[in-house]
Amino acid sequence: MTGTVLAVPRPVRAPARDADSGAWTAGFTVAVTGDEPVFAGHYPDFPIFPGVCVMECVRSAAETAPPPDTGGLRLAAVESARFLSAVHPGDELTVDITWSPRGGDTWRCAAKVATGRGPAASVRLRYRQEATPC
Repeated sequence: MTGTVLAVPRPVRAPARDADSGAWTAGFTVAVTGDEPVFAGHYPDFPIFPGVCVMECVRSAAETAPPPDTGGLRLAAVESARFLSAVHPGDELTVDITWSPRGGDTWRCAAKVATGRGPAASVRLRYRQEATPC
């Protein structure tokens, strides 16, 4: 999937830590332009940004702002993805991510994605810290 989406997350809220929960949050925007390659074949008369592309925007945002001092994180699983409304050319996505420690070397990135019309998706990704060589 990487390389097929032109949309690039731009930070709008720097990563910040919640002292009570240990979670890290950050915010991004993503401009979905009409020149995205996926629009050529994804309903040409009624273009819709595919859900997998929304997930790619979340993954890209998450990996742009990982929790500090975690070393290298590697995507281990898509825990869930729920698509709530369509994303069209010209939409600007807001992507709010929350990183939570899940014990050991595991982190969860939960994301809420919205357009100007309201919620568009919720996505949960699981990451693992990469082993450091001895």
